[in-house]
Amino acid sequence: MQSKTISCSSLDELLIHREALSQFHADVTIVYASASFFDDDRLFATLLPFCGKLLGCSTAGEVSGEQVRENSISIILWRFQTDAHAKIYTCELAGMQASKEVGITLANQIQSDSLRGVYILAPGVNVNGSALVDGLRQKLPKHVGISGGLGGDGDAFEKTFVMGPNGISNQQVVALALYGDKLDFDYAALGGWRSFGPTRLVTKATENQLYELDYQSALDIYKKYLGEYAEDLPASGLLFPFEVIDSEGRSVGIIRTILGVDERQQSLTLAGEVHEGQYVRLMHASTDDLIDGASHASMQLPVHRLASAAHNKSQDIALITSCVGRKLVMGDRVEEEIEEVTRCLPENVKIAGFYSYGEMSPFNGTLHSQLHNQTLTIMLLRERI
Repeated sequence: MQSKTISCSSLDELLIHREALSQFHADVTIVYASASFFDDDRLFATLLPFCGKLLGCSTAGEVSGEQVRENSISIILWRFQTDAHAKIYTCELAGMQASKEVGITLANQIQSDSLRGVYILAPGVNVNGSALVDGLRQKLPKHVGISGGLGGDGDAFEKTFVMGPNGISNQQVVALALYGDKLDFDYAALGGWRSFGPTRLVTKATENQLYELDYQSALDIYKKYLGEYAEDLPASGLLFPFEVIDSEGRSVGIIRTILGVDERQQSLTLAGEVHEGQYVRLMHASTDDLIDGASHASMQLPVHRLASAAHNKSQDIALITSCVGRKLVMGDRVEEEIEEVTRCLPENVKIAGFYSYGEMSPFNGTLHSQLHNQTLTIMLLRERI
């Protein structure tokens, strides 16, 4: 696999790269950019003639190499050197309640013969990300990992975009299906958040709407713990997610971010589902905690494959999806978590990605994919040649 990354700060600067894009003859191109670029028709028109299978999404920050940027365009493109190939599938998302059905519809479209991995980009608002993943997982082969994320809009949570072969929309989900026996995938996911306060039982919830904890108003309990931070809800909810734990008080590896509040129903809207009978506990983090979490996520990648990649002429790629909540906590130090990932990867690995409203990845050393919040995830793809 031969790969290339491009980063630019304007559409005019992107136009300068058209010749390089044309000469590269990409099989796949992924574009991560701030939402303002997706409101301009020139982005899609500029890229479509040169970029093979084209997809992308708006972000809450763009990753290119070791850099984290805002209000920019980050592009990663690659071409295969074996018989590996890619296909793109799309489906319109009518609303949050249709999320699982969209996942099932996409999975039914995806051809399963020689399928090795699926990378998903979806809107970041008006979507139930965990239901989307559940729908995909219900129909896709068990050996196929699902990764990707929910698009962002800075920290506004107003309008997000997804780009596919037919254009840009705020209501489409795009699946990149990757095929070929020569493709290897590895995944990592870790947070770095710390839990605090008592464990609470979820006593009333419907999908990603949380109404009651310990038979009390979930919003009321949440506000009491946040104190002065409650005045800034829902934005401050990014700083205080919930950890899902089992009845023995052990983490199950799932974090849920608060995306919205409903004062009338005294409820919280989460980025993914929680279920009645589950237990949750509040979390918070320092910058050092999150950077350590990124380091530990990188360490989950298999050492033997990284060593092999270091001597491989193929330019492997690492797609990073990290949560906007992490970015808000780390502030000016946000690049340090990307540097930690880079430090663990061979030099010939091209890195790109985005800060998201939700992260999709297998975790705990399995191919069982979940929607994560407040997590840094890595999809490492290499082609054996």
